[in-house]
Amino acid sequence: ARLVESGGGSVQPGGSLRLSCATSGFTFSIYHMSWHRQSPGKERELVATINSSGRTEYNVDSVKGRFTVSRDDAKDTVYLQMNDLKSEDTGVYYCKADWPAIYWGQGTQVTVSS
Repeated sequence: ARLVESGGGSVQPGGSLRLSCATSGFTFSIYHMSWHRQSPGKERELVATINSSGRTEYNVDSVKGRFTVSRDDAKDTVYLQMNDLKSEDTGVYYCKADWPAIYWGQGTQVTVSS
């Protein structure tokens, strides 16, 4: 299995980024997927999940209303749209396949700074 994140970068506060996680090597459409992040000096945390039916949940209160997780089963890809970015959103963002097996991507850096 392979998960490759892209779309990270540097952005000013209030800006937007769209992260993509392209997958291969497993049947993406049946997998529950999630996005995690690790901010400097902090442990990795779960940000958002999307199940195989497209149901979404957001685990971090501060991202609710700003981040949107989605998936395209035709492209075997999961996305994280991030709007109104804040400095505290800075970190490495990881894509993860949660079920029925666990796979991690290598991460993509997001830096929010003026």
